[in-house]
Amino acid sequence: MLNRFRRHALNVFIFSILPSSFLLAQSGSGGIFNTGLLVIAAIVFIVAVYLVTENLLGVESQDMGLKDPSSKKGVKSILGPKVPAYVDGPFKSFRRGHNILLKGVPTPEISDVEVRTFALQPGNFIGISPIPKVVVEVGSEVKAGDELFFDKKRPEVKYVAPVSGEIAAINRGAKRAISEVVIIADKEQKYKELPAINLDTISREDLVQFLLESGAWPLLRQRPHDIVADSAAQPANIFISTFDTAPLAPNSELIIKGNEADFALGVKMLSRLTEGKVYLGLNANGESAPSEGFTNVPHAEKNWFAGPHPAGNVGVQIHHTAPITPQTVVWTLGVQDAITLGKLVSQRRFDVTRIVALTGESFDNPRYVRTKQGAKLSELVGSEKLSDSDRIISGDVLSGHQKSIDQYLDFYDDQITAIEEGRHFDMFGWLIPGSMKPSVSRTFPGFLFKNLKYSVTTNTNGEPRAFVVTGQYEKLLPMDIYPQHLMKAIITNDFEKMEGLGIHELIEEDVALCEFACTSKQPLQKILREGLDFVREQG
Repeated sequence: MLNRFRRHALNVFIFSILPSSFLLAQSGSGGIFNTGLLVIAAIVFIVAVYLVTENLLGVESQDMGLKDPSSKKGVKSILGPKVPAYVDGPFKSFRRGHNILLKGVPTPEISDVEVRTFALQPGNFIGISPIPKVVVEVGSEVKAGDELFFDKKRPEVKYVAPVSGEIAAINRGAKRAISEVVIIADKEQKYKELPAINLDTISREDLVQFLLESGAWPLLRQRPHDIVADSAAQPANIFISTFDTAPLAPNSELIIKGNEADFALGVKMLSRLTEGKVYLGLNANGESAPSEGFTNVPHAEKNWFAGPHPAGNVGVQIHHTAPITPQTVVWTLGVQDAITLGKLVSQRRFDVTRIVALTGESFDNPRYVRTKQGAKLSELVGSEKLSDSDRIISGDVLSGHQKSIDQYLDFYDDQITAIEEGRHFDMFGWLIPGSMKPSVSRTFPGFLFKNLKYSVTTNTNGEPRAFVVTGQYEKLLPMDIYPQHLMKAIITNDFEKMEGLGIHELIEEDVALCEFACTSKQPLQKILREGLDFVREQG
């Protein structure tokens, strides 16, 4: 069968040359220009036929259960993306997307910073009761890992103290919802001692109970909807992206250094929680391989990804590895979350030490600092002099949340960004030459300088406009999804269209770049969250 298929492919290939040769023979009177055009057309036609036959061979061989006989060093590999030499597994390269290079990159050293005030914020957990049940009082003493509150809808999930110390305040916001449980940390940290477990012999049920009791369960996030994982569900797979392509994102190579053993233990623990696989998304953008702390981890399947942002988003990696369906549940977590899981076993304590990147041009000294989860921002930034003209963001500039200096680092964040507030108005906007601005279009000349880093403000450079179809989003999101059609389905509350257009595969960070580029200035992340909440409420 395959031999017949090869002969047919060869015949198509040979006969595709003959018309081109005939045309070339007749082009003498037409001049050299016409001859050149015919040569180019012939080459393009031949390459197209070659690629089609090669793909058909691959399909036929898969149907017959045979190894793909197509050439590994043929035209396809020449025209396709270059695979780095260190890649030793499944590889995916993206053309769609865009890197936003900003000033304020942190220096690659980690320093300790003294922070005395920390907070656990119920608002960081999507779907939790606005008024969870608080089990501590102001003035009481807690150890790191002691329970602070639980969700009345899911009382089995405990939210615990990131540090030991005294409960200083239980702050409330709108409608009496609890916004923060504030702790003044002890100078010498005390930890709730956890029982010893053996990951080789412990049952899944006992491991789930261990994670619930330890307070580490909220580290596991569930998709669809990006909520705290359901302890009664078993995920089809678990995903960790080991790199981040967002603007000024922390370098995971610094974070994993010295924590390789705990990260591997965390991955092993995760492998006991699913009958599927633990997938690690590895960075193939660099000239050299990532840390061996990522590449040599057992109990995990490695997939390599290259391309501009959002290639580092775990949602993009899930889409190209094992896509989510309405009936599929998967879990995700970050590198530092996995390290915390490993410490539950190696150190028998809930240790949420975090390496946090202080990034952005408003910082005099952008750098990495070592602290704990939920640190107070005014103490975290130390001697940096930030003013009212600076915006502080917990997270990156695309998907982070605006904070005041007296608020706290969000639960899942390991980056603080500070940039200038954009309170000025640019008359005539792009019509007047001025300083270059980051843009996905070629209206500004910055596209000519690939490695140019920009000074930015929060100015949106325009007001909300009619929501028109532009095709911009599809060029920036490397997923088989039509974001603009999805957004319009959400706005009209069309439940069936939302599901059909792939809302289950997305969270806010996946459309953040689309929002940045949006000509219509639509709040796409807000729209998407409203759609996700609507779908979740419908069950």
